[in-house]
Amino acid sequence: MPRLILPLYLLDSSDFGASLAAELGLPFAFASHFAPDYLLYRREFKPSAASQKPYVIIGIGLYAAESDDEARRLFSSAQLQGLSLIRGRPGKLPPPVDNIGEQWSREEHAALAQRTQFAAVGSPETVRHRIEEWLEQTAADEMIAVSQIYDHAARLRSYEIGSRVFQQINATKR
Repeated sequence: MPRLILPLYLLDSSDFGASLAAELGLPFAFASHFAPDYLLYRREFKPSAASQKPYVIIGIGLYAAESDDEARRLFSSAQLQGLSLIRGRPGKLPPPVDNIGEQWSREEHAALAQRTQFAAVGSPETVRHRIEEWLEQTAADEMIAVSQIYDHAARLRSYEIGSRVFQQINATKR
């Protein structure tokens, strides 16, 4: 019977996970889409039998639509869900709203902005610009996209736009 050898990755959203992956010389998948402050893995990486060089996967929020305004509206569902978590009342993903700025205090808005700084929100051009910035900033080897979008068809469309953007970025790297 053939043996299947699967690579081991450490997935985490904290500095502990980043440090542990670096110490053990493991590839690291980082949940930067909701915990962006711990991109220290490359600096602390020690080569191992599992991996001779650091390998980083970062998570991003993807909220893409035909226009920046529509993408911001779609993103309001994720913002409202995050706001519920901040307030200690987790729940289902709510529908989007047009008046998201009326929903939070200044402190809540600051907390949400910090937590969602790895969210690409906008038209295809806006999303591409943000992703290229993060690739430059993090030198990520891969990205994983998540979309907390209320409407299923809009979520699928966001992934379609994101897929095209990633294809364009990859084509320019060749």
